[in-house]
Formats: sequence, C-alpha cells, structure tokens
Amino acid sequence: MSAILSCKFWAVTLLVLLMQGCIWVEDTADLRAFVADRSSRPVGEIPPLPEFKPYEAFVYEGSSLRNPFRVMMPEVVDQPQEISDVYPDPDRINDYLEQFAVDNLSMVGTITSPLEVELMYALVRDPLGEVHRVQMGDYLGLDNGQVIALDERRIELSEIVSNGRGGWMQRPRTIVLPESN
Repeated sequence: MSAILSCKFWAVTLLVLLMQGCIWVEDTADLRAFVADRSSRPVGEIPPLPEFKPYEAFVYEGSSLRNPFRVMMPEVVDQPQEISDVYPDPDRINDYLEQFAVDNLSMVGTITSPLEVELMYALVRDPLGEVHRVQMGDYLGLDNGQVIALDERRIELSEIVSNGRGGWMQRPRTIVLPESN
C-alpha cells in the first residue's frame, strides 16, 4: 500500500514541477518588438550561381597498349622444326648418380686400373658424402649426362636437354677437380 502512495506522491510532485514552467504571460510586447525589428531589416541578396564549363570526358587511349604488369611473351613464329636424332633413351636403366643434380656432385680424384693402363676412373662425391667410381660412358646428373672424357682434373659430360621447341639438344658440361691449398 505504501508503494502506491509513494508512486502517487512522486507523480504529483513531478506534475507540479512541470506546471511551474507553464506560466501565462499577458505582456508579449518585447517578443513582438523583436520580430518586427527583424522583419524590417533589408533582405540580403544571394549572388548568382557561377558559370560552369561543360564537363569534357577524358579519353584513355592506353588500353590498346601492352599491360606493363604481364610478362612479355615472345611472338611464336612458325619455323620448320629441325629433326634431331638426339633424344634420351627411355628404356635405359638410370645409374645411381642420375638422381642428383650435377651441381651437387663434386670430383674428388681419379684412380687408374693396374691391369689396364688406359682404364681411368673418376671419383665423384654425392650430396650424401658417399664417393663413387665413374668411368667413360657412365651417366650422372638429372639431364642424362653421359661421361665422354676423363682426365686427372675434370670430367666432361654430354647432357641431353629439351630445346624448348619440343625437341632435344646436346649440351656440354664439365665437373672440375677443385684446387687444394
């Protein structure tokens, strides 16, 4: 019950406070004088809008040029394909050293056979640190590199690589014995 009385009390108090702002004033002469003063002042002029030139659209002519962010592709010219008899043998069984790139192989020395004076072996170290014996005709490297010459200082290879036009070509490659200090 006291809650209802408390609510009524606060409602009446709020109503009385709001009514204090609503006092009727009989004399509004000062307000009328202010409005009359403002109305009697000369009205300002608004300047005319400036003249605008008509918009001329920009015509971009660079769309027909090459895109600078794309790689230039060379124009393909129909050239007669030269038929080469060089190609890798797909039926040949790969040697152990053909699983490593030539750059990862290093020559560490040579040995000769005491039985045959003409038979020389080159010693090649693979990336795993193992040393292998290589002779004329052996293959090594990823590009079908066949040993074509050996001496005490180098191994000469003939690699068969793609020529970029669907054919094959031979490329010479050399593994040199490093100089020791």
